[in-house]
Amino acid sequence: MIIKMKKILFIMIAFAAVLSSCNDYETYGDKKEKERNAIAKFISDSSIVVITEDQFNQQGYTTNLSRNEFVKLDKSGVYMQIVREGCGDMIKDGETTRLVCRFSEFDILEDTTTVCNNNPDLAYGGKSVVAIPDIIQVSRSSGSFTASFESGIMYTVYGSSSVPAGWLVPLSYVKVGRPQSETDDCAKVRLIVPHSQGHATASSNVTPCYYELTYQRES
Repeated sequence: MIIKMKKILFIMIAFAAVLSSCNDYETYGDKKEKERNAIAKFISDSSIVVITEDQFNQQGYTTNLSRNEFVKLDKSGVYMQIVREGCGDMIKDGETTRLVCRFSEFDILEDTTTVCNNNPDLAYGGKSVVAIPDIIQVSRSSGSFTASFESGIMYTVYGSSSVPAGWLVPLSYVKVGRPQSETDDCAKVRLIVPHSQGHATASSNVTPCYYELTYQRES
């Protein structure tokens, strides 16, 4: 009888352990829900006003900075604020060029600035960063962009030449010339990038990131 009771107790403990393990396991759906909640909280905490693509188009592809507007782009799920349109020209169809990018990266899920930043002026949260610009080669074909890192912090930290798809979204709306005078400014945007549009690490961990990002031609 005692032996039988011990067996039953052992089975119950084992069953409880299995249930506990199942409860601790996060499905992809669970992680996506956490991402959505984290983005919603970030938007609320940052007093961001989200506008539709229709409103963005009606405003001449601009976002009202005084209202802290971000447009949600439905195809990519990226939220974008155009701080400066930039100078010079947009990347033309059929063109390949090199861009200098300076940025700060903020992990929305962990609510912290990451080590992957290269512009002290853009550092979210005021953390000091190494000011080494990232160089990317970008091509435009039939309205779509492809790009790869040639050097810089992103390439070094994440070990991949792939440029986050979210970084390419603004290139349909901003000019990427190189400032030639005091009145010229390089393009600057703010982005909320869901994991599906982020770098490989963000994608695998289902991590949304916030970026402040500037673009200008290398030469």
